[in-house]
Amino acid sequence: MLPKGANLQKIRDGKKTYAITPHLPGGFIKPDIMRKYADVAEKYHGVLKLTSAQRIMITGLKAEDIENVWQELDMQPAMGFANCVRSVKICPGSVFCKRGKLDSIKLGMELDKLYHKKEMPSRIKMAVAGCENSCSEVHVRDIGLLATDKGWDVYVGGTAGSHPRLADKLVEGLSYDDSLKIVDIILRYYQKNADIERVGQFIDRIGLKKFKADVLAEFYGEVSREAEPKVEQSKIGEKIVPLPGGLTEGTLVLGDKITRDSVISDIIRVYPQTIQVLRAFGMGCLGCPSSAGEPVWKAAEIHGLNVEELVAALNKVI
Repeated sequence: MLPKGANLQKIRDGKKTYAITPHLPGGFIKPDIMRKYADVAEKYHGVLKLTSAQRIMITGLKAEDIENVWQELDMQPAMGFANCVRSVKICPGSVFCKRGKLDSIKLGMELDKLYHKKEMPSRIKMAVAGCENSCSEVHVRDIGLLATDKGWDVYVGGTAGSHPRLADKLVEGLSYDDSLKIVDIILRYYQKNADIERVGQFIDRIGLKKFKADVLAEFYGEVSREAEPKVEQSKIGEKIVPLPGGLTEGTLVLGDKITRDSVISDIIRVYPQTIQVLRAFGMGCLGCPSSAGEPVWKAAEIHGLNVEELVAALNKVI
């Protein structure tokens, strides 16, 4: 099991090193907290790393030091578990930037307060940008809000990773309050209907027309006329058509035994009861881009696990 609030970073000569990432809403940090970071990192021989999510990670730590590090920092981890809302990425907006059209900091900090660490079918990344330059990269986020002269434009389904996808524009010109309202609708709809898949994968599976119709119908207080999303159930021996960037890229079908070469995404699609087993082995990030095409042996190698023990545990529950 992973040490509390830590991520496995590297395994060298059988020795594991870990990283911890405290939560820094919007990337704002006061001098006294910065000093605490430096003191703790120096004491435990860690290295500070600025992350792309506007946080500061301490890496190169030993497992036995993690608990003391958290106590001395007196901060909370940025991530509760893999499939949740991550920190909201925020640009300086109209408060600090000459090009900012709206207050991205106010909106972003409110979204962070409302949803950070909320459990979701997969990871959720959000961003708020104060102008069309999109310095917080709203177009490669699951939910992105971009300020224009007319208000907030809302984008959905963006992601980077091994199968990058640009976000689709959902609606434009919203007020501050309406922006909060539609984000809440999007997240509730996603929670109710999605599998272990990112928002973009979910949209590609049910269709943008269906997603947009349902979300906007609730937003405007109407009744959607679109059909319910179809959830296809696997049948014994049925071949699953690979979906690039989706949950299925290999050849596993219901009735097959899991092997060291089975793809992680296939396993959780065909045998969802294996999810708890994978998480128990410390492989919580089941919706990450890597798992779409990663075989069990590779995942085990990366996480420092015995592949035969993992395969046996998976087969036991199916």
